[in-house]
Amino acid sequence: MKSVLEALQPLGRALMLPIAVLPVAGLLLRLGQPDLLDIAVLSAAGDAIFSHLGLLFAIGVATGFARDGNGAACLAGVVCYLVTTQGAQALMTVPADALKGLTGDTIALATAAWKAKAVARLDVPIGILSGLIGGSFYNRFSAIALPEYLAFFGGRRFVPIVSGVAGLALGLIVGLGFGALSAGIDGLSYGISGAGGFG
Repeated sequence: MKSVLEALQPLGRALMLPIAVLPVAGLLLRLGQPDLLDIAVLSAAGDAIFSHLGLLFAIGVATGFARDGNGAACLAGVVCYLVTTQGAQALMTVPADALKGLTGDTIALATAAWKAKAVARLDVPIGILSGLIGGSFYNRFSAIALPEYLAFFGGRRFVPIVSGVAGLALGLIVGLGFGALSAGIDGLSYGISGAGGFG
């Protein structure tokens, strides 16, 4: 049990960085609401953070996991996140009932909206996984030496490239297995909420 907790400590520390932004985002979002200050720019600023939580977690976790917090790890986390989310959307199939009764251009708009909303459900887990990949790959590959004709892509520059390839694999898993992943997360959340005080 102790070894499991020790293994999870770096993840906990890495998660603290993006989580630290959330209280400020919540305050901005609430203060900008019509029943308080009614300042649209404040609520838009808070909403901007909540709308991009996955990206923030990808950056924060990659920074926290990288042994020296180098920016190459952040870039690798972002590349992995973007490739994963866009790749997953390209592979997702929209249920027929979501497009029922639509014609022409509205089908394309509804398809894009459904896919974006579907990926948004897994935004934070994808961000955390992307950050773990970016940070871990930085620790592993930041000192890699490639042959002379590929030397430009060696070292830290190699990290975002290999993270993009990992993002492609992750996007394949998310895109093709979205139904199972979504059902699993739903089942887990209902199970926890149904467990009462224990959950």
